Amino acid sequence: MREYFIALLMLYTAIAAPETQITAPIYGVRVVAAFPHDPAAFTQGLVIVDGQLFESIGLYGKSALRRVDLSSGHVAQETRLAANVFAEGLTAWRGQLVQLTWRENIGLIYDREQLQPIDYFEYSGEGWGITSDGTQWIISNGSAELQWFDPVTRQVVRRVTVHDGERPITALNELEWIDGEIWANVWQQDVIARIDPASGAVNSWLNLHDLLPTAARPSRDAVLNGIAYDKTNQRIFVTGKNWSTLYQIEPTP
Repeated sequence: MREYFIALLMLYTAIAAPETQITAPIYGVRVVAAFPHDPAAFTQGLVIVDGQLFESIGLYGKSALRRVDLSSGHVAQETRLAANVFAEGLTAWRGQLVQLTWRENIGLIYDREQLQPIDYFEYSGEGWGITSDGTQWIISNGSAELQWFDPVTRQVVRRVTVHDGERPITALNELEWIDGEIWANVWQQDVIARIDPASGAVNSWLNLHDLLPTAARPSRDAVLNGIAYDKTNQRIFVTGKNWSTLYQIEPTP
């Protein structure tokens, strides 16, 4: 019990300044299953489509798009990016995959079967995370703002500031659309924000401090990042940069 309250205090400290308070409830998670994950993968984006796991790998000179066997962690297919491109978030879109880049201001669109780029679009600012509500793309840029993009015009059509109470939640990173909510990693924090897409309000937090202890991580950069939702089987998966494990989780009270 003592460890739980310490983790809870760390969560409050991480996401709330002294003069503000978080108002959304905090939940833990239960690990349902664990799967191998390539510890060399600097995970930036994660998505499951029709039972297949796809992963965006970052860093200059190492960025790639992968098709990964979920059960074994084996890389079944990989497309490498140019050495001067830093890959970021990833989402599925109508038989395609959409991958962001960090500071290159370009989103890459791939044929999902061939895993080859077939188109691109441009955006201003940095690219961090991306997901889709089935109609539009939703993109994070490291701030507290989420941007909705029209997939046809590739233009921003809506902006929402994510907040808990009166506090903006910055450093929004990898995104996933799960049952009408946007789930977001917060960079360098072992938490996931569950966000109301209409208002930007955080509905609740998931505390993942106990998922992989800091001492078990290879470096300070090996932070929690990557959320994938298997809609068909209603399974939620998370991992981190250079983590050796992909976890299937479910929220707990």
